[in-house]
Amino acid sequence: MEIGYGIGRRVSAWAVHAFTGSGAVLGFLALFAAIDGYAAACLGWLGLALVVDGIDGTLARKASVGDVLPQVDGATLDLVIDYLNYVVVPAVFLYRFGLFPEGFGLVGAAWVLLTSLYCFSRTDMKSGDAFFVGFPAIWNVVALHLWLLGWDPWANAAIALVLGVLTFTDVKFLHPFRVRRLMTLNIAAAALWLLGSTALVLTHPERSGWALAAWVAGSLWYAAVSAWRTMRHATP
Repeated sequence: MEIGYGIGRRVSAWAVHAFTGSGAVLGFLALFAAIDGYAAACLGWLGLALVVDGIDGTLARKASVGDVLPQVDGATLDLVIDYLNYVVVPAVFLYRFGLFPEGFGLVGAAWVLLTSLYCFSRTDMKSGDAFFVGFPAIWNVVALHLWLLGWDPWANAAIALVLGVLTFTDVKFLHPFRVRRLMTLNIAAAALWLLGSTALVLTHPERSGWALAAWVAGSLWYAAVSAWRTMRHATP
């Protein structure tokens, strides 16, 4: 028997979808900031999009969006926006700001775009305990790190090469808002990383001591939990 929902529930559900959809607008603004040469502004828009992506799932579950609006697949909507913000805009950023070696910018951007397609199309993208399986195409985070660190473009290319290859492996990566084990600490580390990242972008090229410490601590926690999950013997 079909269950009907009142206008209030439907409005709430559409509001959540609209909130999710705002990520596409933020990605559009980030793209134009990159094209115009404003690195910090691009990362700022991507940061806002990251926040939207981090909390829209919780809002969708609270509003029972899947039940109220079954004709709209929120997961597909999320993936479309994620490919823009996590892959396309970062690929443009890496190319536009010379983070790949001279003459290899288009090759590097193509590598990011193509390997990410297979990440997004994996049927086993998530493990049973909500870890990502393989590199989850978080190129927005990678672009931020490479820009802030200012390493040699060849080192950046090597990192991109390795991460792209990891797309096709069973290496586990933490999803701080979905993994239940140590969730409080995972979210705290993500918040610490976001706070440090924001401060470092706003003050670039200066590096505040506390911001750098927060950024490094959050990054190390993410890497450590991901490595721990990869190495422990558990069901996929």
